[in-house]
Amino acid sequence: MTHPLGNLPSKIIAVHLNYPSRAKERGRVPAHPSYFLKPPSSLAGTKEPIVRPSGCELLGFEGEIALVIGSRAQRVEPEDGWSYVRWVTAANDAGVYDLRYADRGSNLRSKGADGFTPIGPRLLDARRLDPAALRVRTWVNGEPAQDDTTDTLLFPFGQLIADLSRLVTLEPGDVILTGTPAGASVAQPGDLVEVEVTAGELSTGRLANPIAEGGPLAPYGAMPRTDPAEREAAYGVAYEPEPPPATAGRCPQLDPRLADGLRSVAVATLSAQMRSRGLPHMSIDGVRPVGPGGPSMVGVAHTLRYLPLREDLFQRYGTGMNAQKRAIEELRPGHVLVMDARRDASAGTLGDILALRAAKRGAAGVVTDGAVRDSAAVAELGLPVYAAGAHPSVLGRRHVPWDTGVPIACGGALVQPGDLIVGDADGVVVVPPELAAELVADCREQERQERFIAERVAAGESVDGLYPLGPAWRDVYENWCKGETQ
Repeated sequence: MTHPLGNLPSKIIAVHLNYPSRAKERGRVPAHPSYFLKPPSSLAGTKEPIVRPSGCELLGFEGEIALVIGSRAQRVEPEDGWSYVRWVTAANDAGVYDLRYADRGSNLRSKGADGFTPIGPRLLDARRLDPAALRVRTWVNGEPAQDDTTDTLLFPFGQLIADLSRLVTLEPGDVILTGTPAGASVAQPGDLVEVEVTAGELSTGRLANPIAEGGPLAPYGAMPRTDPAEREAAYGVAYEPEPPPATAGRCPQLDPRLADGLRSVAVATLSAQMRSRGLPHMSIDGVRPVGPGGPSMVGVAHTLRYLPLREDLFQRYGTGMNAQKRAIEELRPGHVLVMDARRDASAGTLGDILALRAAKRGAAGVVTDGAVRDSAAVAELGLPVYAAGAHPSVLGRRHVPWDTGVPIACGGALVQPGDLIVGDADGVVVVPPELAAELVADCREQERQERFIAERVAAGESVDGLYPLGPAWRDVYENWCKGETQ
């Protein structure tokens, strides 16, 4: 397409989360804006089709306000940021969630395809607009899907430009996609998605793009695939301030059958199977169940990171509705809150009140490589909690709660939001979601072999050639399996 200023921009920068309504859907509130790049070749205009590649099912639409930079911006102050914007228009930050796994974080293939950034149809003169008084709306087949305003943005437009220009020079014509509000979802071939930005009586007009089915992708790289977590991310799930009792323990991101499968196998077996796949560092070391043994823990990771105490920063980051409390309030049914406390168990990272709140939010468990306080009361809640120890002090003795929803290190393991967390009496492991189903199948086979081996050892057989199961015992084992299934 022809860019509004005559040439393609040098870059398109998109903001991940900026509307409080969307942050609630996603279950996290970022402390700072984060971004990804879309190639200029993804630009399109109104009425141009957005083509969903064959084999994909999750083409997401995201109505947004697009800012077009008018003058070169370097190291701009927030109060001056808006003065560098020349035009405002409507945009659709389209993408296919089926390819998101292939470029996690960069979104290159999932959001960078040709035609995946339609903007237009008209430009509004930014000099005539109040950036805090804009409205963005989206319709699918004429039905309202999104409607929000810019008066409560997490990161106002001037702040975005200042933040970006600290390190990245914004050139005239560059486009900034400023985030999408709640309601973004999935469109199907044959649908019509429309986006409009208004400022009082001024309007961009409706950016209208039909969704079309494309041909198959050549098999030279990652191919489309999806799972329950990606479907939930694509369709969006309504925010529940207080999960009703009927949903407690249910995680919309984790298929119940897969959760049951993970519960049915031992953590030790999962660890062995991951090690055989070249993943020997998936255990969260040094944590033990708080209190006597209880039910096994299976859930989806939601992360919280602590940093070392700095007294001059604790007042800013450690008081009020800090990251620790936000992490608790962001929990949804089936989440496991995983805390990075730098393996420092000389201060509490969770007490009985916050543990109770986590249970009320429907959490599947809590894991911390720091300490818990009020450990006896925590143990009585029935919520699976794993910790490196117990300590009477509050977190301000050692820790500053810093941020949530980011990759962390817990007990020596790297944990990403969305990883699967499984715990039993032996400890806790991190399970990559894409491996979970095959791990369950292979764990069941391993445990069946070990039952057979245990029977033979109990009958007096030597472990030589038997453990692990060797060729000499293979036929006997196969016959034993037939009897076990009868």
